[in-house]
Amino acid sequence: MPGMTAARSTARPRPGLPPIPALLLAMVSIQGGAAFAKTLFPTLGAAGTTTLRVTLAAALLVVLLRPNLRALTRADWAAIVPYGTALGLMNLAFYESLRTLPLGLAVTLEFIGPLTLSLLLSRRALDVAWVVLAGLGIALISPLGQQLTGGVAAAPVSPVGIGLALLAGAFWALYILAGGAVGRRVPGTTGVVAGMIVAAIVTLPFGVAEAGTDLLTPGALLLGLGVAVLSSALPYTLEMRALRAIPARIFGVMMSVEPAIAALSGLLFLGERLGAAQWIAMLCVIAASAGINLTGKPTAHSEPEPVN
Repeated sequence: MPGMTAARSTARPRPGLPPIPALLLAMVSIQGGAAFAKTLFPTLGAAGTTTLRVTLAAALLVVLLRPNLRALTRADWAAIVPYGTALGLMNLAFYESLRTLPLGLAVTLEFIGPLTLSLLLSRRALDVAWVVLAGLGIALISPLGQQLTGGVAAAPVSPVGIGLALLAGAFWALYILAGGAVGRRVPGTTGVVAGMIVAAIVTLPFGVAEAGTDLLTPGALLLGLGVAVLSSALPYTLEMRALRAIPARIFGVMMSVEPAIAALSGLLFLGERLGAAQWIAMLCVIAASAGINLTGKPTAHSEPEPVN
């Protein structure tokens, strides 16, 4: 009844962005931020860009969430340090992979880490199909797979880049495991922010070694702040909104399309074109990720990640 809806809208505050559009916007923001970050590589390098992004993201989260870090005990920090270390190394390996891989392929390969973890924890017969499907995707992305399919890739791939993206995925899986321990010990967002601070400390030596004082120039700080907002602060806020309104399983299925959003971001912002076999590989990984979320055991809501 339009009349009743209009009357109520004048008496109540306007609702925020619905959960599904919020989640889609979060993914677009993350991958747009990654594409933007890649343009900083000629100036700061991958490690320098990682350090700037993670450090400024940590500062933003401290300001926005105002965590009570002084309340953390030694036992809390014992759980947070591995969590933050995995987070920092995950970002570092991922950005290093972007030196030689298109954004869409790097995100696709990185997804193998949490996907494998989900399959290992599930141990269901049906999951073998998802393993095979994800494995097919990796095979198609590899240089050998490109040769066997008889096509020339629109986006050449590097074995080193593939290894770094898979390493980022492995650190992502460790980050998820360590994050579970942090979530059980430290309620709310304090553990997340503390982990981001640890990640900044972990990446700092690599960034300073590569970029040096260039990290402190006003231009670099301004661009790094933009990356931090797009890749961390904004999507984290949007994902929290979505997680409160939709089941975790639906959240997981929606997140499975992120490699495709990354590929589109790479195409629109960086001019990175993928070949047919690479698109098929991406769809294999997306289908495997969505499949494990749809057929796996239901999980409770959890806090979103501060980064992808």
